[in-house]
Amino acid sequence: MRYILVSILSLSLIISASPSQAGFLDDLTRQAAPLLQGGMGSSLDDSTIIKGLKEALATGTERAVNEVAKPDGYFGNSLIKIMLPDKIQKVADLLGTVGYQRQVDEFVLSMNRAAEKAAPQAAHFFGDAIRDMSVEDARGLLNGGDRAATDFFEKKTRGKLYDAFKPTVGKTMGEVGTVKAFQDMVGKYQALPLAAFGGKPSLDLNDYVTNKALDGLFTMVAAEEKKIRTNPAARTTDLLKTVFGQ
Repeated sequence: MRYILVSILSLSLIISASPSQAGFLDDLTRQAAPLLQGGMGSSLDDSTIIKGLKEALATGTERAVNEVAKPDGYFGNSLIKIMLPDKIQKVADLLGTVGYQRQVDEFVLSMNRAAEKAAPQAAHFFGDAIRDMSVEDARGLLNGGDRAATDFFEKKTRGKLYDAFKPTVGKTMGEVGTVKAFQDMVGKYQALPLAAFGGKPSLDLNDYVTNKALDGLFTMVAAEEKKIRTNPAARTTDLLKTVFGQ
């Protein structure tokens, strides 16, 4: 149980760790040894460690949200970049061949900017989910599979995040010109001779971008969770010093 708790505490911190912090792996392993072998850290009871887990998860998820919410947090990350909806990809491809690639690119950029604008709201909902976590929830997370923490957050927060993100996404798309870019793109497509064979594409942009923003957010959380479960690494903090003992 304590070994799993140690791993999960590290999980929450790797969410906030940059690549330059990977060198802390050896330090973390050395600090964990007393806890795993019954040393100083073994005097901590499970409730204390779970409390530390909640605190670390809160910090880690908040920093992860800040990462995707920064400029190019979505657009500059190929793993979560919001691309064109499948139903208008053919439209975009055709427009690109006749000199309208700039309009297509502006549309893609504006969708990602809307997601980045909405993303900061996730920290609040993740924090609520962590604070409301029961002992049973914590044990399930600690003993679960590679996506246990991600699945916990998604189950507890996705519906609320959708409701919070959607108005922000809609407002931002109006401000950054997403809707106009889409309309311009469709208008240029309809002006082409071949457009008559394809009809006018329809799309709920607000719903599409909101769901893609959430998909990207949880994809990042899942990637970090898998990383820490298979290769634990995190910097030394006061929290870890307390839990592991020094």
